[in-house]
Amino acid sequence: MKFLYTLAVVSVLTVSTSLAQVKKPQPPFVPPPFSSAQQAVVVTTKDWAAVSGEAQLFERKTPKSKWKKVGEPFAIVVGRSGLGWGDGLNELPASVDKAMIKAEGDGKAPAGIFALTSTFGALDKPEYAKLPFTKLEENTECVDDPKSNHYNKIVNRMQVGNFDWKSSEKMLAVGPEYEMGVFVAHNSAPITRGNGSCIFLHIWKDAASGTSGCTAMAKENVEKIFRWIDAKRNPVLIQMPETAYAENRKKWNLPKLK
Repeated sequence: MKFLYTLAVVSVLTVSTSLAQVKKPQPPFVPPPFSSAQQAVVVTTKDWAAVSGEAQLFERKTPKSKWKKVGEPFAIVVGRSGLGWGDGLNELPASVDKAMIKAEGDGKAPAGIFALTSTFGALDKPEYAKLPFTKLEENTECVDDPKSNHYNKIVNRMQVGNFDWKSSEKMLAVGPEYEMGVFVAHNSAPITRGNGSCIFLHIWKDAASGTSGCTAMAKENVEKIFRWIDAKRNPVLIQMPETAYAENRKKWNLPKLK
C-alpha cells in the first residue's frame, strides 16, 4: 500500500513537472494599422528596377494630423533587382502582375507600407533607442529557409532549441553593414513561406551597391533613424517607386512629398 502511495505521488510530481516545462506558444504578431502611425520613413525610387533612391522622414502629432517633413532627404539603395510589392500594412493594388510581387531570393526590396518593430546592433543597446533591441552575438541568425518554423525571424541558435533550418544569415558575421539596423515587418503578419525574409534598414556598403532585399544608407542616417523612431508612435517604412507612390498617395493617405 505504501508502495502504491509513493508511486502515485511520484506520478503526480512527474506530470506537474512536465506541465511546467510546456511553453505557451507566442501569440501571432499583429502590427498596428497604418492609420495609427505618427512617424514614417518614406523611400522612393525612379522606377521598379532602380537601385538608388531617396529617403525623407515625416511625422505627425496625432493620427489625424497632417504629415510634416523632418530634416533633409538623404540617399539610399534598395535591392540589387529593384523593388517588388511586399506583404505589409497596405492592400496590393488591383491587377498586380505576379512578376511584380517580391519572393524569397529575388534580390528585390519590398514595396508598400511596413511597420518598423525592432532594432539591432553589434554593441550594447544605445540609451537613445526607443524600440526593442537585439544585441548581435555569434549565434544570432535571421532564418531565410522557408521550410523552417523560424522563417523570417531573428533567433539565437543556442536558445531556440530546434535547428530546423538549412539557410540563415549569421548577422554578426556580416560586419560593418549590420553594426546597427532596424527590422522591417515585411511578410510578418502572417508569415507566408517563400514571400521574402530578413528585411532591414541598415548601413550600406557604398552608394552604388544594391542589397539582397534590404534598404541601406550611410551610417549617420541609420543612426538618425535609430534616435528618432519611437515605439509609442508606431513608426513605419513607406517604400515604392515614384509613380506607384503618386498613384496611391491619396487612397492610402501617404505624406505629400513636394
